[in-house]
Amino acid sequence: MHFHFSFYSSILLIFFTQGIIFTFLLVKRGISELDKSSVLLGFFTFLCSLYILPWMLGHAGWYSLQPYRDIMFYLPLQQLFLIGPVIYFYTKSLLYPSFKFDMKDFLHLIPFCLYSIYSLIVYVTDKLVLHQYYFYLNGRDKDLDPWYQISGLVSMIIYFLLSLKTYNEYKKMIFDNLSFADLVLFDWIKKYLIAFLGMQFLRIIFFLVFPGWGNFIQNWWYFLLFSALFYYVAISSLLQKGINVSAFNVKHFESIIENHVTIEPVESSKVMMTSKVKLDKTNDQNYIDPTVLELWKNKIETFIESQKLYQNPLLNLNDVASGLQTHPTQISRMINQGFKLNFNDFINNYRVEAVIEMLKKNEHKRKTLLGIAYDCGFNSKTTFNRSFKKNTNISPKNYIEELENCKNLNQN
Repeated sequence: MHFHFSFYSSILLIFFTQGIIFTFLLVKRGISELDKSSVLLGFFTFLCSLYILPWMLGHAGWYSLQPYRDIMFYLPLQQLFLIGPVIYFYTKSLLYPSFKFDMKDFLHLIPFCLYSIYSLIVYVTDKLVLHQYYFYLNGRDKDLDPWYQISGLVSMIIYFLLSLKTYNEYKKMIFDNLSFADLVLFDWIKKYLIAFLGMQFLRIIFFLVFPGWGNFIQNWWYFLLFSALFYYVAISSLLQKGINVSAFNVKHFESIIENHVTIEPVESSKVMMTSKVKLDKTNDQNYIDPTVLELWKNKIETFIESQKLYQNPLLNLNDVASGLQTHPTQISRMINQGFKLNFNDFINNYRVEAVIEMLKKNEHKRKTLLGIAYDCGFNSKTTFNRSFKKNTNISPKNYIEELENCKNLNQN
């Protein structure tokens, strides 16, 4: 097989080879662990490897020799309409464990199918019917046509925005429903979405600087940077360990995610039936009579404080609603409007206050600070430090120092 090893072809060959290896490892992990997200990311890595293939083989001399030239022409190696949907499906499969493809999801594949049909028509016409170049009379690879490259860029930007929207909706949902939101926040999603955005940002720059997308030398540098970004995504994903919920029941987590509460207007009759409290009959279905709101605030506070529910590190909205014999939507709305907080911050406030009470009792002289935080319901050092500083504007260690200073001044 012909392959001219040059600086340009060899560098991309390294990334292409690594991309194929990562594809195999990710798909293998996905199959063995029944993890759809790993399989989808493996497919994304494969598409990225194919994406750099024309530039690698072009510098290896394939466009100048037959039959390699026809292979490059008739095989649609750059699947620009497929990369965006795959990263979108990957995001959904990460966030929602029971994600399955339905007919609506297949609508995202229509542009890819249309381009595949177009590629097939080109092949049949030139190779099987006319036996000469018709579509390829200009001698230019159709994958490199400006209309396709620009359309592909637009597609990827759209799916980046859809993925970001999906993540933000998930983030709001877990903060409204879970007291351990930081544990299932998936910071990894932000990282790979930034890398994916970087790919599109680089394309825009190169489109503007080098409008002639077929210039193999100038645009090689874009493909080098693109390769570095998809290499980062692939190798980082292999190091991800998934949801670190320790002893938490994963099936229970899936149940909460699939049956989460979204703060939206509901029918007045449903709210009245579940809460057994009459809401003000105004045109705004979200409006709650101040008297009713105050009643529920006291009820929620009394229940949480008396039962010390905040000490449960895996407390969720359903637990509170069940204890108060009402619907989770009702509790969430009361917390949102009554305390101006989401459920996660509301419970963490109790935990911070509990930590402060223990510090005032000198518990930090008998236990570690992290041990106290765990006793009060926190599940990680990072969450504890962030919540404590958010509520007190000071770090836990600095708070202890100030507390000790005050005690020494009082003694003197």
